[in-house]
Amino acid sequence: MTDSANGATPEPVDGIKRPQFGTRFLTDPREVFQHNAWDNVQWSEEQENAARRKVQENSEPLPAEKQDDFENRANEYWNDFYGIHENRFFKDRHWLFTEFPELGPQRSQSTGGEAASDEDLVQTTVKLELNGEETQSAVNKEAAAFPGASASYRILEVGCGVGNTVFPILKTNNDPGLFVYCCDFSSTAIDLVKSNPEYNPFRCHAFVHDLSDVTAAYPVPEQSLDVIVLIFVLSALHPEKMQSSISKLASLLKPGGVLLLRDYGRYDLAQLRFKKGRCLSENFYVRGDGTRVYFFTQEELHDMFCEAGLEKVQNLVDRRLQVNRGKQLTMYRVWVQCKYRKNTKPLQPAPRD
Repeated sequence: MTDSANGATPEPVDGIKRPQFGTRFLTDPREVFQHNAWDNVQWSEEQENAARRKVQENSEPLPAEKQDDFENRANEYWNDFYGIHENRFFKDRHWLFTEFPELGPQRSQSTGGEAASDEDLVQTTVKLELNGEETQSAVNKEAAAFPGASASYRILEVGCGVGNTVFPILKTNNDPGLFVYCCDFSSTAIDLVKSNPEYNPFRCHAFVHDLSDVTAAYPVPEQSLDVIVLIFVLSALHPEKMQSSISKLASLLKPGGVLLLRDYGRYDLAQLRFKKGRCLSENFYVRGDGTRVYFFTQEELHDMFCEAGLEKVQNLVDRRLQVNRGKQLTMYRVWVQCKYRKNTKPLQPAPRD
């Protein structure tokens, strides 16, 4: 596994010796069917060119009116998706604690930087609620100013679905100062999260939120979060709304806080399987159930995160070979994994001539 920026293998995080994305590497093609999956499989130039041709064949975009319909009815399609699958479609993501140790136990240390204190955050929120009227009763509302106001380590997952990231975090991370926020575009998904017997409102706050609507307020002040998690969710947004959504999230991070992402990479199997009549725009498609998906390059994500004032810690491509041993089939998956940190010091304006 290499970092596209410098070609170097990433260093272990916080002393963890386990290699990124697993330890199973295919060195002899004759052994491909010995296991169900192989890690970090390199593509040949021929394979890359074939994937590019396949995408170009199915790149004719749908008419504008159909694209508008999918945009306007996005909430309906995602509610239907979770209404049909409920919690049967997903598995808990226990790999999170290897790839993103910031989420795991004994990792909940301050991210540092000149972050606003919790007291300042509470006071700011109260003032906003009261339109600037400072009263003694407002001070008494400190504890309830926003969910998790007294927490010392705050994690937000955007696009939480039915909780397959949130609940492993709550079960695994034993930090008493931890508070987890989770939101989803689908009210059906949030209802499923809240109805889960492991949902604990004293450690978690689930809410409905449209990531692409930058005018919609989050239930936390700016510079209050230590970690933001995006797992296969940014790809569901219209490409024109991605940058503003990322910038909005970046404003919620404390200086030194990190944004963690894992999402679909360019030429993933899912992209190559799309038939004609499913393309919305370049590398952006609609599935049969009406939900949409975009396929990223590392460079696209890097540019968006940097534009939002974040600096790279990690930007990797995971090329994984999955195997159906029964049918003797091989399937190539491509995912991008990123970790970007908010600058601990404000960016200095460029000097004038």
